[in-house]
Amino acid sequence: MDQAPGSPQGPGEQSPQPAQSLPVCYRHPGRETGVRCTRCDRPICPECMVSASVGFQCPECVRGGSGTGHAPSASQPRTIAGGTVASDPRLITKILLAINVAVFILVQVRPSVLDSLVLVGQWPPAPWPTTEGVADGEWYRLVTSMFAHEAIWHIAFNMLSLWWLGGPLEAALGRVRYFTLYMVSGLAGSALTYLLASPSSASLGASGAIFGLFGATAVLMRRLNYDMRPVLALLAINLIFTFSPGFNIAWQAHIGGLVAGVVVGYAMVNAPRERRALVQYGTCAAVLVVVIGITLLRTLQLT
Repeated sequence: MDQAPGSPQGPGEQSPQPAQSLPVCYRHPGRETGVRCTRCDRPICPECMVSASVGFQCPECVRGGSGTGHAPSASQPRTIAGGTVASDPRLITKILLAINVAVFILVQVRPSVLDSLVLVGQWPPAPWPTTEGVADGEWYRLVTSMFAHEAIWHIAFNMLSLWWLGGPLEAALGRVRYFTLYMVSGLAGSALTYLLASPSSASLGASGAIFGLFGATAVLMRRLNYDMRPVLALLAINLIFTFSPGFNIAWQAHIGGLVAGVVVGYAMVNAPRERRALVQYGTCAAVLVVVIGITLLRTLQLT
């Protein structure tokens, strides 16, 4: 005979056990989940999951802390170069772009400012009693010239290249390594221009740093076994314009930045894990030593 609901149970019969509920997300108490953070073991819902190399982590552990005092049991997610994975992978690219645009606007409003920003070795040439330029101690021009543009087509081309190349590189390297690559490449381009160009000719633009990004992108794509033909084709087109007569392009900045970008980029993505920081920043330091040596050598030639 069937037993009616609520009626007493017969001998040997057991009442059904209530189903065990899933734990709830520690940040959203109303959401059940079966996933836990691989570092602190707290339950997390899909909205709170941050993909890691193994499993998922909660937002607090990704940021390096734990709101309940749990000690992290695994390292933070890292980029291929060992950098920290950032929530905005284009932050440094946006800042660099904003600086370039701000300087361009300033130059349009006050054109006389440009004379203090451009890269010039020495002007007027010796033996003029009063000269200015890198040879006369104005080393800051090696940096300021990297952010100065005069023509709208010049800054437009460079900023489009910065946005196209910078975002993926920043995500792959991490913010600090990406910014270091950009600055070292730009300085290498400025130094080679100072060494080989006429000391009285002025040069400006972010092209040295941009070509450094080209070089590092090619190295990264090689490291990841991606199809390199698109970036190599674009690089070849840029080099054709670089050496074409009539464009008045400082090819020295392009070549200096490209070489530095390849060297630094290779160190960034191929450094052994156990000595990663030493190899990466040691390589950057070595390139900067070469930049300083070139600058000192040219200065001795002009003074």
